[in-house]
Amino acid sequence: MNASIIHIISHTDLDGVVAAALAWHHHRDQAPLKISLAGYGIVDNLILESLKREEKMVVLDLFCQKTRTVDEIDKRFPQENEPFVFDHHESNFSRYSNRPWLHLDTRYCAARVYYLWLQEKCRNEKEKKILEKMERMVEIANDRDMWINDMEESRLWQGLITLCGPWGIFTRLVEDPYPEMRGHELHAARLFVEKQKQRFDQALEILGSRKKDLAFVGDGVLEFGDVSDFGGLVLDHLQDPPRLMASASRKITGEWAVSLRSREGLAGKVVSILKDGSKVRGGGHDNAAALYFPPQYSQEKIRDSLEAAIKAIKEKESPIGATLGDVFKKALEEEK
Repeated sequence: MNASIIHIISHTDLDGVVAAALAWHHHRDQAPLKISLAGYGIVDNLILESLKREEKMVVLDLFCQKTRTVDEIDKRFPQENEPFVFDHHESNFSRYSNRPWLHLDTRYCAARVYYLWLQEKCRNEKEKKILEKMERMVEIANDRDMWINDMEESRLWQGLITLCGPWGIFTRLVEDPYPEMRGHELHAARLFVEKQKQRFDQALEILGSRKKDLAFVGDGVLEFGDVSDFGGLVLDHLQDPPRLMASASRKITGEWAVSLRSREGLAGKVVSILKDGSKVRGGGHDNAAALYFPPQYSQEKIRDSLEAAIKAIKEKESPIGATLGDVFKKALEEEK
């Protein structure tokens, strides 16, 4: 590996941004740092480019979407080296948890997985002080990403991610890693949360009284930082909640980003069925995941694809010995 550059690659949500800031503070005196805050769509290219240039990497809260990337890392990674990919997504655990270059723990968000690993490897007082500075911010990210929702700050910080973008918050945490919001930050975050409630009301009105397995919210209603909160509202507080909540958003490139939320592992199963590694990409947790559809897809086609995946999963999970009466009863319930 070329130690003259360290490439930090991380996700664009609060977990990814906090993890990237932690990596920046940890490595800042070791080498010049190249930072990439990215999504599932380009993470493979970033990793492959860094492998080609023999750059040292730290990859956080993201994982390869293509088998070719995994094969290339397997081929190039020296067995004696420490891991450089720090992840927590359940969908990667069964297939890749034995890789020496991957440190994976599904109990925490990626920032906390990386934090705890650094804590174990802590070599001096300087590194210990860096971890102490970032500890509270890491806990806030963990509260947000793992849907614990015990900390008001986690919702406010996620709101700032939406308002300022990942780079704005990354810069803030590089300059000041402490989570106490300044007056103007707190004002903006709380105002965002208030407006967020209005968007939620609009989205709920769109969903109406329809009681289906899928609650689908189209483009232009919810913003990036809304999805987790709205998912919690729909799945945990509606009287007759759907099995899956999906929110579609058309990106400036024309590609569709579809955020999925569930409570019974359905989101991860839908991603596993629909992602093909070329046209449709995706990844995430069992209950919090995302799919990326090409521009030529319509919202109707996306919704149909999700419904078809749910139907296939239900059929697969149906007990083998179901009677004709069971089938009719199920059909009547779905019609209602």
